[in-house]
Amino acid sequence: MPVYLSRIVDDELDLRLEAFGATLIVGPKWCGKTTTAEQKAKSILRMQDPDKRDGYLATAQTKPSLLLKGDTPRLIDEWQVAPVLWDSVRTAVDQRQEEGLFILTGSTSVDHRAIMHSGTGRIARMKMYPMSLYESGESNGLISLKKLFDDPSADIDGIQSSLSVEELIFSACRGGWPATLSKKSDAAKLMIAKEYLNNITEADISTVDGVQRNPVWTNTILRSYARNISTLAKKSVIFQDVTANAESMTSVTMDSYLNALEKLFVIEDVNAWCPAIRSKTVIRSGKKREFTDPSIAVAAMGLTPQYLETDLKTFGFIFECLCIRDLKVYSQALGGKLSYYHDRYDLEADAVLHLDDGRYALIEIKLGSSEIEEGAKHLIKLVDLIRKHNETEKQVRLREPDLLMVITGGEMAYKRDDGVNVIPVSTLRN
Repeated sequence: MPVYLSRIVDDELDLRLEAFGATLIVGPKWCGKTTTAEQKAKSILRMQDPDKRDGYLATAQTKPSLLLKGDTPRLIDEWQVAPVLWDSVRTAVDQRQEEGLFILTGSTSVDHRAIMHSGTGRIARMKMYPMSLYESGESNGLISLKKLFDDPSADIDGIQSSLSVEELIFSACRGGWPATLSKKSDAAKLMIAKEYLNNITEADISTVDGVQRNPVWTNTILRSYARNISTLAKKSVIFQDVTANAESMTSVTMDSYLNALEKLFVIEDVNAWCPAIRSKTVIRSGKKREFTDPSIAVAAMGLTPQYLETDLKTFGFIFECLCIRDLKVYSQALGGKLSYYHDRYDLEADAVLHLDDGRYALIEIKLGSSEIEEGAKHLIKLVDLIRKHNETEKQVRLREPDLLMVITGGEMAYKRDDGVNVIPVSTLRN
């Protein structure tokens, strides 16, 4: 049996099982939800077991509580196959008044009209992503994101990166899929993301909500989305790109495909941070286009590590997606939420990481060392803008950022004289 590689959400799952009657783990397929849940479960119900599925569904229609019998925590894997189980779990939690009874896993968002009660107070939700570089063993983890927040004076000078640019490119192309780590050859590792994409386009895009969708159109949309990864491309721009190859597609139809891809946790855009430090008319408020894992974009565009080694401009956008994924993973236990800042004057922060206690970081993501200076200047200028706002707006003051970071693909970490931390992504951890 393969050795279980610890995930950052392990402790978070423990906490939820201690506090709530049931915990729902959601996230993209193949990211390790079931394997993580199995480490805590005392009994398992696999709803997609082909030998037992029909029997399970019949039981769910007649007396779903029978499926909940077993040692607890009881794992109900892919529960959305029988949505009635949600209300059964909620009822069981109400009746038994115990914590840690059930773990539910699901790879798709469920139409809430199919369930009677939201489960608030009974069923906690926990998001999982593909593995970060630290979880896959590729980041040495010598720089802790939590420690940086807790101790801004922490000494990071001279900490060395674990990965070369070539290795970083391969990691992004391979993705954070746990199954890749057990493969012997690089070719086999790269096949996982390609097969993931094939499953999405050929099957999951239609089974997610029972609406039949065209695999070719799905591929076309994903390829266009990938070409616009880590940009503020409007839907109208993506639509124009898509209809160049799918002329009969309407904007309503494309929205239906994008909604399905969101339900499958394939795409996950980043929202804008719009503080009142400049007129609202000059702050960009559209969404930044992102995938839950950079390998999906690479597979959608049909790229290879060898190609990206010769096109670092394109890899720069993919690298940003990788950093966004890792920041989401590392900050989750701190209540981290990511946004971005960009205004008409091209002042930007590629990521704004807000913690649930009010602290936040302004982050620029720059692949090469030649871009670090520009990124740091953006961050310092944004801090100055916040300070000027606070000087004139005494009643609606903004908290100054607690942390300034430029995340790079470079070799060494250091703190600049202006207070900006320059950190290779392969030195980061939670």
